[in-house]
Amino acid sequence: MVPFAGYEMPVQYPAGVMKEHLHTRDAAGLFDVSHMGQVILRAKSGRVEDAALALETLVPVSLLALSEGRQRYALFTNEDGGILDDLMVANRGDHLFLVVNAACKDSDIEHLRAHLSETCDIQQITDRALVALQGPKAEAALASLVPGVAAMKFMDVASFDWDGSTLWVSRSGYTGEDGYEISLPSVDAARFCERLVALDAVEPIGLGARDALRLEAGLCLYGSDIDTTTSPVEGALEWAIQKARRRGGEREGGFPGADRILKELEHGASRRRVGLLPEGRAPMRAGTEIFAGDQKVGHVTSGAFGPTLQAPVSMGYVDSAYSTTGTVLEGEVRGKRLPLRVADMPFRQSNYKR
Repeated sequence: MVPFAGYEMPVQYPAGVMKEHLHTRDAAGLFDVSHMGQVILRAKSGRVEDAALALETLVPVSLLALSEGRQRYALFTNEDGGILDDLMVANRGDHLFLVVNAACKDSDIEHLRAHLSETCDIQQITDRALVALQGPKAEAALASLVPGVAAMKFMDVASFDWDGSTLWVSRSGYTGEDGYEISLPSVDAARFCERLVALDAVEPIGLGARDALRLEAGLCLYGSDIDTTTSPVEGALEWAIQKARRRGGEREGGFPGADRILKELEHGASRRRVGLLPEGRAPMRAGTEIFAGDQKVGHVTSGAFGPTLQAPVSMGYVDSAYSTTGTVLEGEVRGKRLPLRVADMPFRQSNYKR
């Protein structure tokens, strides 16, 4: 157990990081992510469309187009175009449901209240836990308790009853695998998790494996790979910015940092988050400086040994001139320059149920 964002979190269970990682890829892993922030945003008008338009003033994402029963990845940006946090936004019919990062949740809620209190009610949920079930056998495992989840597709959200408890389920996660995230009353969480872990396919998974799983999937960790100093375009997250919010779109701009972000969407940014594959078996971890000849051109933000790939994987930022897939650079490890290659992400194919 280690401190993480003000919580005590498991790095690993008795099986160990390597076995937990591979079990998630082969079967189903259960993660306790209750440290994440859960927030309900409800327009005072009662119209979910008004809540969506209000939230669009803080994110460069089209939420008005988000259908009931669906969720979308979003980004809070600041006036400089940097990223305050990344989050998930779900349309639950008469309100929006937000899941934000643990280390940012207090500041995120303050941010929402400072800007949206006149038009929306902002409710932090403190009596619900959040767990994630991830892996190719996640559907069968969860459906044995809650049969309706099998019909869901990637990024669907729905509510289900389980043994007297109401579950808020999304078909999503942060491992690159098919799976679910389940919000449920805290008082029922242990009982629910015990039922899942009792299934042959399911094992509990800690932070160590979670980090390598999301890294193989090419997914950012806020505070490491993206933060207030990085823009969405620098972070290779422009896929999250729909046409409606871009230059010429029906709701162009209108979010913090729009001038910079819209300009970078058209002309590119000076640096870029890329995948990196070091040669050999030694990982290049966060902070490793990257060179092209004698010129420093970037740095690693996340790096680990990828158990599925049986090779080290990293991601980081390099000057855009060196961001083309296949470009060979060097990382400095303990005073030695070692080769690494710019690579496409994800490092392995994701297995979402479309």
